[in-house]
Amino acid sequence: MRYSILDLAPVPEGFSTAEAIANSVSLAQMADGLNYHRYWLAEHHNMIGIASAATSVLIGHIAGQTSRIRVGAGGIMLPNHSPLSIAEQFGTLATIYGDRIDLGLGRAPGGDGAVFRALRKTPDMAENFPQDVAELMSYLDEGRPGAQVMAHPGQGTHVPIWMLGSSLFGAQLAAVAGLPYAFASHFAPTALSEALRVYRERFEPAGRAEAENGPHFMLAVNVIAAETDDEAHYLHSSQKLAFARLRSGKPGKLPQPTRDLAEITPPLERMVGQALSVSAVGGPATVRQQLSDLIAQYRPDELILTGQIHDPEARRNSYRLAAEILDEMSA
Repeated sequence: MRYSILDLAPVPEGFSTAEAIANSVSLAQMADGLNYHRYWLAEHHNMIGIASAATSVLIGHIAGQTSRIRVGAGGIMLPNHSPLSIAEQFGTLATIYGDRIDLGLGRAPGGDGAVFRALRKTPDMAENFPQDVAELMSYLDEGRPGAQVMAHPGQGTHVPIWMLGSSLFGAQLAAVAGLPYAFASHFAPTALSEALRVYRERFEPAGRAEAENGPHFMLAVNVIAAETDDEAHYLHSSQKLAFARLRSGKPGKLPQPTRDLAEITPPLERMVGQALSVSAVGGPATVRQQLSDLIAQYRPDELILTGQIHDPEARRNSYRLAAEILDEMSA
């Protein structure tokens, strides 16, 4: 089973954005030397704790400092952009780096109403998402004779497109369009089982290389691995605090780990626990068992791992341990 990394390019407390980007490059280079298949970055706006707002720029930066691993978007929030501009950006990346670029597409805004206004967009643009996806795909496929607009670079690059989602809408669209599907189970797992059923049952082959062998499902999993269960749960406190603060309207940089989680009230604790339920947290034996259980339950074609860890070296070590565990499981 292929396994990959979803990097939210976190900016930890006490670190600058430049240091956060350097940490992402270091992690990508480590993953490039292991068996990780993809390295994806996500579009978020107006968030001081995330450094990947200019997603295609950061993808190019990391692709230029790695040699093997696929690099892509997990994902681009298409309602924020014109399909032509995204086709040109990713067509340019594919022209430079060849067949190493992925394009995952999401319908969420990647920000609030203020962000929409700053982007000169409106929330109702999400209603055009299926049409925008089709238009974008046309710009990356072979050009149509007589087409008034073509993407240069872009046309004929056939950048692989993935559908991202956390609801039945994305599952249905991925199935109808014959696209591979990645579910945001790392923070919104509520509809996971139903969305997966819909995607697999309704999948229609569309002749695209991304899913030429049928439906292709990627499961997103939070993984915090350390030498012991206790250390891993301590590191995991940063992600819990960050998520609780985000849901309380107080987003910020990734907090330092702590054993005092008193600020997370019981209602918030239940919400955080449910949101982060698709996780593997612990020492190697614990993480191996939890990943085995998730794989048995959802039967993914791929895994994509994410993990919000404050210390960059502890984050690299977590992904290193996860790779060892998954390699052993495959063997």
